[in-house]
Amino acid sequence: MFLPPTDWLPQAPLEPLHLDWLTAAGIEAAILRLDRIDPLISGNKWFKLVEHLKAANNAGAEGIISLGGAHSNHLHALAAAGKRLGFATVGLLRGHPQDTPTVRDLQDFGMQLHWLGYGGYRARHEPGFWQPWLAQYPTLHPVPEGGGGLPGAQGCAALKDQVSQQIGTLGWDDYHGWWLACGTGTTLAGLVLAEAGQHAVYGAMAVPDDHGVAAKVEAIVGETGRYELIDASRGGFAKVDPALLEFIAQTEQASGIPLEPLYTGKALLALKQQIEAGRFVRGSRLIFVHTGGLQGRRGFDG
Repeated sequence: MFLPPTDWLPQAPLEPLHLDWLTAAGIEAAILRLDRIDPLISGNKWFKLVEHLKAANNAGAEGIISLGGAHSNHLHALAAAGKRLGFATVGLLRGHPQDTPTVRDLQDFGMQLHWLGYGGYRARHEPGFWQPWLAQYPTLHPVPEGGGGLPGAQGCAALKDQVSQQIGTLGWDDYHGWWLACGTGTTLAGLVLAEAGQHAVYGAMAVPDDHGVAAKVEAIVGETGRYELIDASRGGFAKVDPALLEFIAQTEQASGIPLEPLYTGKALLALKQQIEAGRFVRGSRLIFVHTGGLQGRRGFDG
């Protein structure tokens, strides 16, 4: 039994977001601070993990095996959860051995690591990929990259409840839509399921189209639901440019909210660009989701 307590649910504060470009456009925004729910298992990762942990527990597994890169927020949260709750974790990593702050944490948290190379990692979607790994680790439960799939989305559906419980503190009676970064699209899919068409969900993709985000989202939510995917990758996953870094620095100074360049920074810059292009009418109210991932900043901060 390695589940969190049954009454466990991290509470993320909902805060007004005051930035000059929002004010100029007559747009109100609030930020759901998932980065503040836990010092290690931060952002949307707890929500994406909880249903996978239930499935593993129901299957009688002794731990979790999953995939990610050398800066993976998902593997970082999974390894921290394993250390905290006492279950085994194995990580299958993209590329060749690297010494990054994230990788050092994974090892410190007790995660067993296997480096797959790049070709080996690309094979993760092929039939039979998991067979040899589950033969090697028969007591572990496999979880997709990023904690994706329907269980991950179902865990993220709880984010709507957190906003509904706090929206009155903003003086709002309703909102017009969500805006968030997408890596696998799992969190967006969970919000689409939770909203059931009531409010639109906009996903700023931190990865290019060839990463298959659209197909992953459709596989979970079907063809229904009000959502849109916007390319915010700025040329590719983990691509960082001076304009993005300058925007992040200015925004952090103006708001006091820490961002990182792979997900939240790109998503907020994409929102600014879309607002300035006239996508939203004056008086619109938006929920921006801070999906965490701040531990990954260490790879850029040196």
